[in-house]
Amino acid sequence: MAVMKHKTREADVMSNSFELPLFPLSAHVLPGGRLSLRIFEPRYVRMVKEACAAQQGFGVCMLNARGDKARNEHIYPVGTYVEVIDFDLLEDGLLGITVEGQRCFQVNNIESQPDGLRVGQCEWLDNWQATTTDMDVAPMDTRLREIFDKYPEVNALYQQPRFDDPIWIIYRWLELLPVNTETKQQLLQQKDYGTALKFLSQLVQ
Repeated sequence: MAVMKHKTREADVMSNSFELPLFPLSAHVLPGGRLSLRIFEPRYVRMVKEACAAQQGFGVCMLNARGDKARNEHIYPVGTYVEVIDFDLLEDGLLGITVEGQRCFQVNNIESQPDGLRVGQCEWLDNWQATTTDMDVAPMDTRLREIFDKYPEVNALYQQPRFDDPIWIIYRWLELLPVNTETKQQLLQQKDYGTALKFLSQLVQ
C-alpha cells in the first residue's frame, strides 16, 4: 500500500466557483468518511492519475438512476470533494484506492469530455459545525460503535474513529443508512445539522 499526501484543493481556489472531475456512485462518502473503490473504466483511471499527479482530489456524487445521462441529469447536485489517501494494485490487476471526504460542494453545471468523464462547475458548501461541545447524539454514538464492531471491513477504514465528534457521527449515519437519495440531498443542502439530527434520531434507536 502507498499512502498519499495531498494539498487541499480549496486552498488553491481563489473564488468559490471551480471545476472538478466527477465520479458518480450509488454509494456515497461525506466529510470525514472513507470509501474503498476499484477503478477500471479508462476515464476514471485517467481521473485518478491526474488527480494524484496534481496532488489534488475529485468529486464523488450520488447517482440519480432516473436521470438522463445524455443531459448529465444522472448526477445529483450535492457531492463531496475527496482525496486519495491510499492506493494499491489489486489481485485482478485493477487499481484499488481509498478516498477520504473533505468538504461538500454543489454542482451548478456539468460538461462531458470526449472519453465520457464529467466535469462539474461547482461551488463549496460549508461543512456542518457543532454548536456546543455537549451536543447530544445518543444513542447514535453507541449504535455506530456497534456497527463498527460488527463489520470489520468498515472498522478497518478508520485508524482513529471519531466517536466523540457529533458531526462525524451524523455524517457516518447518512452514509450508512438506506435512506433514499433525494432525502439525503435535501438534508445535505441545509446550512446546519439540525434537520439531519432530527431525522436520524427518529431512525436510530
